[in-house]
Amino acid sequence: MEKKDNKISNEVDKQEAKKRIAKLRKEIDHHRYLYHVLDKIEISDAALDSLKNELFKLEMANPEFITPDSPTQRVGGKPLDKFIKVVHSRPMMSLFDAFSPEDMKDWEERIKKLIPLIPFIKGETIPLRPPSKGGYGELDYYCELKLDGLAMTLKYKNGIFIEGATRGDGKVGEDVTQNLKTIESIPLRLREPEEGELKKIGLDVRQIKLVRTALEKGEIEVRGEAVMTRQVFNELNKKYKKEGKPQLANPRNGAAGSIRQLDPKLAAERKLSFYVYALATDFGLKNHEEEHKLAEVLGFKVLKENKYCRDLSEVYKFHDYWEKNREKMPFECDGVVIVVNNLGLWPVLGIVGKGPRYMMAYKFAALEATTKIREVVWQVGRTGILTPTAVLDPAPVGGVTITHATLHNMDEIKRLGIKVGDTVIIQRAGDVIPKVVKVLPNLRSGEEKEIKVPKKCPMCESEVTKVPGEVAYRCSGTNCYAVNLRRLAHWVSKNAVDIDGLGPKIIEQLVKEGLVRDVSDFYILTVGDLEPLERFAEKSADNLVKAINDRKKIDLPRFIYGLGIRHVGEESAILLSKKLSPPRRDGEVKSNKISDIVKKFKMLSLEELEKLEDVGPIVARSIYDWWHDKKNLELLEKLEKNGVEIVLNKTQGAKQILTGKTFVLTGTLNSLTRDEAKAKIRELGGDVSSSVSKNTDYVVAGAEPGSKYDKAIKLKVKVIGEDELLRFLTNQRI
Repeated sequence: MEKKDNKISNEVDKQEAKKRIAKLRKEIDHHRYLYHVLDKIEISDAALDSLKNELFKLEMANPEFITPDSPTQRVGGKPLDKFIKVVHSRPMMSLFDAFSPEDMKDWEERIKKLIPLIPFIKGETIPLRPPSKGGYGELDYYCELKLDGLAMTLKYKNGIFIEGATRGDGKVGEDVTQNLKTIESIPLRLREPEEGELKKIGLDVRQIKLVRTALEKGEIEVRGEAVMTRQVFNELNKKYKKEGKPQLANPRNGAAGSIRQLDPKLAAERKLSFYVYALATDFGLKNHEEEHKLAEVLGFKVLKENKYCRDLSEVYKFHDYWEKNREKMPFECDGVVIVVNNLGLWPVLGIVGKGPRYMMAYKFAALEATTKIREVVWQVGRTGILTPTAVLDPAPVGGVTITHATLHNMDEIKRLGIKVGDTVIIQRAGDVIPKVVKVLPNLRSGEEKEIKVPKKCPMCESEVTKVPGEVAYRCSGTNCYAVNLRRLAHWVSKNAVDIDGLGPKIIEQLVKEGLVRDVSDFYILTVGDLEPLERFAEKSADNLVKAINDRKKIDLPRFIYGLGIRHVGEESAILLSKKLSPPRRDGEVKSNKISDIVKKFKMLSLEELEKLEDVGPIVARSIYDWWHDKKNLELLEKLEKNGVEIVLNKTQGAKQILTGKTFVLTGTLNSLTRDEAKAKIRELGGDVSSSVSKNTDYVVAGAEPGSKYDKAIKLKVKVIGEDELLRFLTNQRI
């Protein structure tokens, strides 16, 4: 009976896999048609790659469901009919993707098995480096940045540009010669390099003769990528918005639309660039690196950043460097193309399925991926606000595995139309918390469930109520356990009071033992209180008490931030601190009683608070109400009674070269953390804001900048990189 049940279960699993495969194929074909044929885009390349990867894995596990029309078995879409069709001299193949060092190692092992120990082609030994311990000759590689543009093939007859075509479906493309002539980096006549130039790049007499003959009375064909720079993309979108025209979705979409314009004048305004990555004409070269060198002396633009790598360890270094520094390139780049450098091995390795075995696209960690929402849990924050969080099937995004993503609030859930069980696109950029950005409703099975706000708090079971005038829902309990734990954890956090050794588990233990009810109780803990507790020995108890006592004098901005006033973040806390206590230059570090600060806050009217920069009516009301609340004032009295003091803004010791300058940080910095950068800017007299406005002086763009970068371009705010920021911070002139 058990065997029969297992058989039925396996059959059900197979049927589910078959249904999922069918839905994935339909969805991928839909997006591929929009992307490759109509130049339209609904989801990112990373999200599409994620769908294709899921389909590939399902088909590998269920090979009986693979069909000839599956997206995994084809190269590309159909060419548009508005241009003359061109049959390629040899197919323009797609590439297989790798996402990890393990994928790359597996690829290398596969291709090594195809190469005999002493291989021959037409009677000639292929020149490999000495055999490795495994018995195979060592492979070397040429690494190219994978440009996110449009693949093109160009033909030259007697050195004159005669035809340019798109990739199309890989076999047949579209004649876009006139549009390509508008690209300045495409030579209309090839250079005729001197013999010395050709010898310098490694060509022998026979190869030089082949090049000369092709230039004078033959054909030369090159393959490359047409791309749009980020700067051109931003400038065009600004122009189109002003003119009321539809904006471009991304630089790749902009490049594709440019090439496929019927009017060359419209293509010319897009100011595309073109980079050669291969020669389709055989000049008897020995390695792929020489193709790039020859293309350059013939007059084509090639990427200077591309690099020869002796082995996979050097490949990994190249890949990892550019993954961290891709924003330094003027155009979009989503990975590295790894090419077997030895051209003699290409015929041996050959082509399988959609692409060649001798190349691999080693992708950068995707910032988007597709996954499924398994359930929604509601987190209770320190102010009692409930936040929905999606529990996801594990998905790799931005170099880490994501299992949870914020859904923000019910308005966002309704806007996106999210249901439990949906296949969704999740996004993560830099250190930003992962979020759901799109639902793929075509992949629904019919078993998805609506998301509803809980009626009772998941922690204390108090009634959940909607906050008047806001989208938020809040626990109505005045002593909610979860709210109190988060309030306590916030007080001791790094950017607040910063008490080392007070992690969430220790705080919860102190609360359960009745030793801590609010933040003032931390300052009356003794070694005797802690020693009897689990995890505490005499030394650890002594260290924690010392760490707490060392933080009894608290800088005013940290103190205000640590109080957890609703809507008041680090920047607002610093702003309020400056209002109450401007920086001094008298060399004195002065402590104040908490009661003195309370008096100063009580003197601030609601109107005065609203006039502060970046403080609107909602934030001002929240601040005003907090400092006039009886329970909050009682807490402040207890803190003062237990020995806590306020340290007013410290003396400005360093030269204040950034005084009057406001900075906004976006993206990931490599040489210092964002908190370190903020601290150094403030030390030199500058201000740091969380949002870009016309009053912002500089936007510092690290790796993977977000919407703040786009807003800076829109408002014409100066954007600087990390290197320029570091020059500011080392007291060089701005």
